[in-house]
Amino acid sequence: MSRLRQRAESLQTCRLYFAKLLVQSHPRRTASCISPEGEIKMSIEDARKRREAPLDTPSNLGSNASKDISAALTVLLADVFALYVKTKNFHWHVSGPHFRDFHLMLDEQASEIFSMTDDIAERVRKIGGRTLHSIGEISKMQRIKDNEAQFVTPQDMLAELAGDNRQLAASMREIHDICDEFRDVSTASLLENWIDEAEERNWFLFESTRRLGAEG
Repeated sequence: MSRLRQRAESLQTCRLYFAKLLVQSHPRRTASCISPEGEIKMSIEDARKRREAPLDTPSNLGSNASKDISAALTVLLADVFALYVKTKNFHWHVSGPHFRDFHLMLDEQASEIFSMTDDIAERVRKIGGRTLHSIGEISKMQRIKDNEAQFVTPQDMLAELAGDNRQLAASMREIHDICDEFRDVSTASLLENWIDEAEERNWFLFESTRRLGAEG
């Protein structure tokens, strides 16, 4: 116990020493922030300022780049969420003789699409922007249309998703052009991988619809 007590007293001595140095260097600004025990305490005003501080992450891309790229990525994020939900919808409701193949394929594609969401949102925050806050914002921004039909044939499901993935790839190419303009190589690199994935999903979906057409 004596060793523990000595260690605690030593730490307290160090705390008081550094608190004293802090007060000496900034007497007016820090006097009210140091407790008699040497603890650093935050004033109500400091707490309010921190709470109300902007979320803009510092970035050397420039304000115009941050604004334009963040806006484009946020709309893309809404589209990605919309495509994810639609792909899961068709995964749940697909029917017919190829149920297992399509059910599994759409589940794999939905997982791949969903894996994009966090990277997109975090990229927006990294460059100083803000992104989606709610499902309501998604519904306002999404360009990929929902499908709420009670029944959709497997061929129509696959064809619709193929078109949606082509649309998503085209949107990402447009954002890539914006990134090139501002020399945002990090976002451009992410987009290149996502474009390739969207093109692969389109390929699989297209070939599956051709097989259905041949059988019909």
